[in-house]
Amino acid sequence: MRFHRRQVLIGLAGAAAACQAPALLVSDEGATVTLDVFDDGLRDIVDPGAKLIKRAEGFTWSEGPAWDPVRARLYFSDVPQNKAWMWSEAGGKELFLDPSGAAEAEGFREPGSNGLLYANDGSLLVCNHGLRRVERLNIETRERSVVADQFDGKPFNSPNDVIEASDGTIYFTDPPYGLAGMNDSPLKALTFNGVYRLRPGGTVELLLDDMTFPNGVALSPDQTRLYVSQSDPAAPILRELSFDGDGAIASDRILFDAAPFAEDGSPGLPDGMAVDAAGRIFLTGPGGIFVVAPQGQVLGRIRMPKATANCAFGGDGSRLFITSSDVLYELPTKTMGI
Repeated sequence: MRFHRRQVLIGLAGAAAACQAPALLVSDEGATVTLDVFDDGLRDIVDPGAKLIKRAEGFTWSEGPAWDPVRARLYFSDVPQNKAWMWSEAGGKELFLDPSGAAEAEGFREPGSNGLLYANDGSLLVCNHGLRRVERLNIETRERSVVADQFDGKPFNSPNDVIEASDGTIYFTDPPYGLAGMNDSPLKALTFNGVYRLRPGGTVELLLDDMTFPNGVALSPDQTRLYVSQSDPAAPILRELSFDGDGAIASDRILFDAAPFAEDGSPGLPDGMAVDAAGRIFLTGPGGIFVVAPQGQVLGRIRMPKATANCAFGGDGSRLFITSSDVLYELPTKTMGI
């Protein structure tokens, strides 16, 4: 199946656009958020009167937000432009990395960085499409080192998103989005699009090889469950894995199926996500950001003006930063991120 992810995310509106909720107009001062409330508990998480605030704009496709608590700033990628940016209240929008991925990468449609993560050791973990690796970046010196760049002797496709457990175990996804032609790319050495784990001092382990387009990844607060989204219009799901004491997969289920929410043409697919201290998953998807309880109940949807790629908690922990197409937004919440 061939498709361009952003074309799908944006183009799902198509002929059904008349069925969508009215577009939100958001200014720098903010506009009142629109909530689809499926459970009254959503109002205890996001105030219906909260303001969705535009923090920065002018990107092609913003992705991978990561909050730096030491420097009080947010890092995020503009994947097609091969740049990474930072935003802070003090400095506003500033260029952080150029290039963010490979300086030259023949055969790549998106050679830049995608997912970013502020790591346990104070470095920045970077999913580098063009160099086909997960790398560690020294924030002060910008020096990079390889975390993982191959499995079974073959290069990855284009690592997309990453999460780290408290013991240093790293989980990441590897769809083909960075490659020109994606699954049909002659550079694609692996026959599958995998989900991986790298334990401290260990080698890369393949956790899943049966997802068509694995994308966002996150951990539950107790780190016993791994969440992986799939950005496939034919199967737009959020998958949950749990592990036993040895790290083997103990259970595997579909926690959330976004297909019914895409039937009205709402743009977007399951993509990046953030988890709050209560274990609720803030998952980007058709029409905005879904708030999903740990048991799988969908509490509601935060409507977004445009197709939305990812989100991350930052600031004091209650501020949700959202990368949505060409804009970076902020939404105050009544909960705290992990």
